[in-house]
Amino acid sequence: MSEINNRLKNIAILGSTGSIGTQALEVIAGNAQLFKAYVLTAQNNAELLIAQCLKFAPAYAVICNTDKYIQVKEALTHTNVKVMAGHESVKSIVTDPAIDIVLTAMVGFAGLEPTINAIKAGKDIALANKETLVVAGELITALAKQHNVKLLPVDSEHSAIFQCLAGEELNPIEKIIITASGGPFRGKTAEFLADVTRNEALKHPNWVMGAKITIDSASLMNKGLEVIEARWLFDLRLDQIDVVIHPQSIIHSMVQFQDGSIKAQMGLPDMKLPIQYALTYPNRVPNQFKRFDFMAYPNLSFEKPDIQTFRNLQLAYTALNKGGNAPCIINAANEIAVAGFLNNELGFLAMSDVIETCMQQMPYIANPVLDDYLNTDKETRILAQKLVNQMPKALTYLT
Repeated sequence: MSEINNRLKNIAILGSTGSIGTQALEVIAGNAQLFKAYVLTAQNNAELLIAQCLKFAPAYAVICNTDKYIQVKEALTHTNVKVMAGHESVKSIVTDPAIDIVLTAMVGFAGLEPTINAIKAGKDIALANKETLVVAGELITALAKQHNVKLLPVDSEHSAIFQCLAGEELNPIEKIIITASGGPFRGKTAEFLADVTRNEALKHPNWVMGAKITIDSASLMNKGLEVIEARWLFDLRLDQIDVVIHPQSIIHSMVQFQDGSIKAQMGLPDMKLPIQYALTYPNRVPNQFKRFDFMAYPNLSFEKPDIQTFRNLQLAYTALNKGGNAPCIINAANEIAVAGFLNNELGFLAMSDVIETCMQQMPYIANPVLDDYLNTDKETRILAQKLVNQMPKALTYLT
């Protein structure tokens, strides 16, 4: 296990109460001889954060919602856990010298500054927060090189590509093929999508994920964000990144090399495997995860994505091609649009209208620095919320 074979790796989990964070703690619990949950952070879920701290006894716990600080502090008074509060505490704690890996599982733009601080402190990043590279990919990858930090992908698709590239350092990539399940609305028409509800959109056929990423999957925005992330993680051109719909979610992504050979990484849809690989890289360690059975999946199928109906994927390609702060704009607009949809303030298809309008109206910056990203995110959210407020309210249904 690299230079720290003789001691536990200290892991900071940013977003420990979310889907990725809770599964990461399962991985840590299953490898107690390798890992220590050293820092746990949560946005609002004080109850679960407290329970996690009582089980895993981290050195630090951070509750971002400062209104819940007293609740967490009092619940952990009899322990050795140091309790902190607020986003500034997350940004500072990631620099703790004892931390070996920072797992960024926070949702959305909020993960950007903590990731930057962790990289500057020389921490390897297990990256589950794709928005960090979507918003500021050029900045993040340059910082990682400057500080000799590994960016270890946790997204199943990017982990698959990362695994396919192991041992292929001298062989140029011709292209990568990112797979997508198609979500709950695969094959549906725009007429059908006009009336879908939040509850219908939250029923993903293969993966159990948080609400925001599940809606992104249903709209194909998640795949668009993954395209942008892949461009920076693997230093690719736009024309080297393909997306294919693969409903079974068994092939997690593929790499085609210059001789035409294709490598695919396969397995059951279970996020614990890419989480474990990121934490143990470059080693693989035994586990008790359920194994794939070919006989249970006799047919694997593939389709072309429908970017006319699911416009978000095309909007992401457009933003990546434009570069500059354009990906930051679509990310901020999408976060507001998804929140509007989840709050029954916006129809499913109207999310794309909000994102496209923001791309058209927000000022373009060709060579942004960090302050530009922060300002772009702030101003885009204001515009997007204004657009949401102006849209006809979404129909709501009892389900």
